[in-house]
Amino acid sequence: MDRAGAETMLMNLYRHIDRTQVQFDFITFTSEAGDYDAEIRELGGRIIPILANNPIKRMLKLQQFLKTHPEYEIVHAHMLLSNAFHLLAAKSAGVKHRISHSHNTSNGYSSPIKKVYEKWALITNRRVATYKIACGELAAEYLFGTTKDILLLPNAVDIQEMTKVANKSRDYISREFNDFGLKLIQVGRLSDVKNHQFSLKIVEELKKRKVDFTLYIVGQGSLENDLKQQVQDKLLSDNVKFLGVRSDITELMASADYMIMPSLHEGFPVVLVESQTVSLTAIVSDRISIEVDLGVGLVDFLPINSADAWADRLLVSKKSDVNEKTILDSLKLQGFDAATNAQQLMQVYMSL
Repeated sequence: MDRAGAETMLMNLYRHIDRTQVQFDFITFTSEAGDYDAEIRELGGRIIPILANNPIKRMLKLQQFLKTHPEYEIVHAHMLLSNAFHLLAAKSAGVKHRISHSHNTSNGYSSPIKKVYEKWALITNRRVATYKIACGELAAEYLFGTTKDILLLPNAVDIQEMTKVANKSRDYISREFNDFGLKLIQVGRLSDVKNHQFSLKIVEELKKRKVDFTLYIVGQGSLENDLKQQVQDKLLSDNVKFLGVRSDITELMASADYMIMPSLHEGFPVVLVESQTVSLTAIVSDRISIEVDLGVGLVDFLPINSADAWADRLLVSKKSDVNEKTILDSLKLQGFDAATNAQQLMQVYMSL
């Protein structure tokens, strides 16, 4: 339970549900501590690690756990194709209510073997799930093949709290890092799909143009050491700062000039809901679902074939002329308020 997209969305819901009626326990597949573990325990939840070195063993261990813990009435799975294994385990353990939740529009698989796995997982998800939820229409189409009879539950944020924090933090980066040039931020795990390689090409182009700027890379992941080495080798250390996992994402976004997201694919990133909540313009890959644009003038799409074009766009000042109240009203109307969505999800649980 680290500070990634689906995990953050879950915590936004968990904080707002009526925990006297519904409680979340979290099955994880690592023994390492997560960023949200302490908060989960404070809210009354348990974190149950199931450790196995392949998905079949993991499925069997999960099945055994659920058989010996019949108090769990609902299993709610959030791991896209892997939901197939977890819901099969739940079904064989006798769990009556099995929710498959789609958070992405693709999985990035291309090899023939992985394509076979994808087909099996998609079919199994659709057959074994007794209730289906997706963060948007494209995510529903991908995992379930339809939007019919699917609950569309947008990846919501705590709108009121984020706005309050943001309005106190417009100069946060300048105060914290003493940086006063163009401030760019990229938030997400350091993995291939987030395409940090392209971000470094943008950085090189901006530096070539002698722009005063800093890119703040927020997150951790398997590519961290490699990316840091590339930054060092390309003599970009003065312009790129790796911040790791942070609890001050709202403050950082509220004081940045632009967010960049040149991802190879995404579902409906929570961080783009957050960026629009704090009135931050985001320049994003045209491979990301157009659904992420919430209609408040704060998302621009560009192809990821030219770092020059991204540099050009970042040097054109574009502030949304939509005021804060209009943004917040629009987000609430479109279903991105965590408190409202938590009540909706709770009604689903209580009706099963």
